[in-house]
Amino acid sequence: MPTEIPLAESAQVDSARRRKTRDRLMDAAYEVFADTGVHAASVEMITERAGFTRGAFYSNFDTKEELFFALAERENRIRFERLQEGVDAILPELDSTPLTGATLGEVVIRFLELQSDDRRWCVVQSEFKLLAMRDPAVAASYLAYQRDFLEQLAERIDGAVRSVGLRFTMDPIAAIGIIVNVYESALQEAILEGGDTDTISAPPLARSTLPALVHALTEPLD
Repeated sequence: MPTEIPLAESAQVDSARRRKTRDRLMDAAYEVFADTGVHAASVEMITERAGFTRGAFYSNFDTKEELFFALAERENRIRFERLQEGVDAILPELDSTPLTGATLGEVVIRFLELQSDDRRWCVVQSEFKLLAMRDPAVAASYLAYQRDFLEQLAERIDGAVRSVGLRFTMDPIAAIGIIVNVYESALQEAILEGGDTDTISAPPLARSTLPALVHALTEPLD
């Protein structure tokens, strides 16, 4: 007589299987979005790359846009964990280093490098922004995603800036938004110039402009 699997254990197995399926679909979508663009990507292209059927896709996601937001949440969670590890490693260095506008700018660049670590993610984010600009139904979700991203990033960087006796001269979320926009523009320019951007480090344009920008956006704490 076959051994019955307890309901709780069976539910855990199903949940683990479902997570693996979702992860494989997100991995495949990551590649397809980067290769063909979000707008041109089809559910069939994603499922074929993942080795699944359309049924597997629709049992996990209603649309490819929903899949993108799940992918973005996963990727940003990984990057925020990496960012926190970087903050913990970088801040102790500042105890023995005089902090100037230039050194603070370099620290912020190091933080941002922990966020965008490869060309594909920069391309995929740019693709999805274009899709959101074309489709009002996607735009609302995209803006909410962007606000959440900036809030989380601002919380970490603002905390790091305050820990060395400085603060932003405006709302930290607005300040980080300006810094991120300049950094992302520099990354996009590096990609357009055809540099080796499979693993992205801060391009010369970011290194030449961000220190002065960060200095202009910060002041000593009262």
